[in-house]
Amino acid sequence: MPPSAPRRALVLLLPPLLWLPVVLPVPIERAAANQEPSPATESPDTGLYYHRYLQEVINVLETDGHFREKLQAANAEDIKSGKLSRELDFVSHHVRTKLDELKRQEVSRLRMLLKAKMDAKQEPSEQDVQVDHLNLLKQFEHLDPQNQHTFEARDLELLIQTATRDLAQYDAAHHEEFKRYEMLKEHERRQYLESLGEEQRKEAERKLEEQQRRHREHPKVNVPGSQAQLKEVWEELDGLDPNRFNPKTFFILHDINSDGVLDEQELEALFTKELEKVYDPKNEEDDMREMEEERLRMREHVMKNVDTNQDRLVTLEEFLASTQRKEFGDTGEGWETVEMHPAYTEEELRRFEEELAAREAELKAQAQRLSRETEALGRSQDQLVAQRRELQQAVLQMEQRKQQQQQQDQNPPPANPEGQLKFHPDTDDVPVPAPAGDQKDAQASEKKAPEPLPSLPQLDSQHL
Repeated sequence: MPPSAPRRALVLLLPPLLWLPVVLPVPIERAAANQEPSPATESPDTGLYYHRYLQEVINVLETDGHFREKLQAANAEDIKSGKLSRELDFVSHHVRTKLDELKRQEVSRLRMLLKAKMDAKQEPSEQDVQVDHLNLLKQFEHLDPQNQHTFEARDLELLIQTATRDLAQYDAAHHEEFKRYEMLKEHERRQYLESLGEEQRKEAERKLEEQQRRHREHPKVNVPGSQAQLKEVWEELDGLDPNRFNPKTFFILHDINSDGVLDEQELEALFTKELEKVYDPKNEEDDMREMEEERLRMREHVMKNVDTNQDRLVTLEEFLASTQRKEFGDTGEGWETVEMHPAYTEEELRRFEEELAAREAELKAQAQRLSRETEALGRSQDQLVAQRRELQQAVLQMEQRKQQQQQQDQNPPPANPEGQLKFHPDTDDVPVPAPAGDQKDAQASEKKAPEPLPSLPQLDSQHL
């Protein structure tokens, strides 16, 4: 089994970590047999919120010889049923230690995500409420929340089941996202036309029709997986004689990592030539978002008709069997592109526009509330600035008084020769001089002798 077999076996249960629409070149030359195998490339992001945790668990498990051996011998049913998960009890101690640490890091990360999410929804007065992390962690199904410290067989089983289910739903989620994108584009187009005058609107509609006409004028698009489509790749990309087309050789050429299967990324690389017939990033009328939706539709078509066991991998036997069917050579009018299959109905567009209007009203109300809060904060800030100035003034006055008191303490009044303190006489004890006229009268009265008192008769003691 090739070196990548352990990972490929695990990918049988986790639909390949290759969902993102990445176009890869198709190499023709193979490395010599005696060359060292090239290092495995990092798997593209699956889009799962626990992608890093999933990838790290897989990487650690592959380092254990016992688990890798069991993985090579396991089939998809063994992995899905949980039988492989029980082999976790026999992996080495250092691998279990690494898995335990990965789980603790994941639990910590989820707790931070939960807190951030709750803080965003709660009012400031409610953010001190105690959070029950155990119950909240139960909404994450890719680990066992009852045991938050060690990685057990149950954790591996839950991770496998959750990733399998979530990745299987990826295509449906992508189609729904594309539908909303198309409805938003149509909504904005109609709003733009309504904002124009009659003459301007007619000119804009004429320009749009011209762009649509140019977009529809393209060479015939072959049905993905058909003989015509594969021969075109064989001739134009592989540079081989179309009259000597060989399905088995074609399969080997495009099995990029030589693991015996064509995964979804390897299949999507085969559609590049067909997509280039319809979409050119230099053309204003060609929407690259529609091109990625087209790529996904092509891959789904091939998987539906070729992947008979629905494991999202095409084996050589499945590929050769598909070339023997009647549909392989009979492609009819060719492939019907996205614009021939509207992504939405008028009723869906109407509901979408109502949703947009409600969302717009909600955002407007929030903007008004934030504006009022901003004004209130501005007034509060002005009040705080005024209070700060008052406090600064009071502190300054206190400092001045303190300095004056210190100066008085450092410079006491001088003392007289007897050691007594000299004090300045009180101004209240100094006589106030009289006016000029009053001073003359006073001087005259001082010079005038006082008049004698009248004499009293002397009484004889006999009269008493």
